[in-house]
Amino acid sequence: MVKNVYAVGFVLFIATMVIFFGMYFFGMNTDYFNNSLLLNAFLLPVVYVAGAYISVISAKKAGQPMGFQAVFGRAFKPTFVGGFLSIVTMYLFLNFVDKDAKDLLNFQYIDRQKTELNNEYNKAKVGMTDEGQKKELDKNYNARLQSFSPEMIKDKDMFSFRQFTYYFGAIMVFYVILSVFFGSFFRSRIEH
Repeated sequence: MVKNVYAVGFVLFIATMVIFFGMYFFGMNTDYFNNSLLLNAFLLPVVYVAGAYISVISAKKAGQPMGFQAVFGRAFKPTFVGGFLSIVTMYLFLNFVDKDAKDLLNFQYIDRQKTELNNEYNKAKVGMTDEGQKKELDKNYNARLQSFSPEMIKDKDMFSFRQFTYYFGAIMVFYVILSVFFGSFFRSRIEH
């Protein structure tokens, strides 16, 4: 099974869905958005690196001499397949199956942004002595605070098709960098 890059990609998809639904069923609370960010930032990259590694090493153990392009493909294809299937499934789930989870995530995202704005404002205000700078800071803070008014956030959707496309684009950058690293590191060395 590990010799087939698409099978490895499907296993990555299953692992991602186990993590996603594990978080959905056991971690939906007041920190659902923050915990999801942590999983996406720290756990999922490790899972995808492991999948790419298994895909490349299984071909290397079979004795196939592989150049950069072959190793790149062995690393990229499974991560692409797993990531693409995962993003599509998450999009469909959040937009058509459980819209309440999407609303909760949107609310927590906006709340996090507002909290970060308040923290930045309070931190910047502490060291200021010049009245002109304080007035400028207050003006900028109040202008930014307006972006969190109910009429400004009522149609804000961080889980629209457009946003998922952006997320997948960012993930693709990770897959390409990972595959280039694997291609450079695991390619067969040719002796002259």
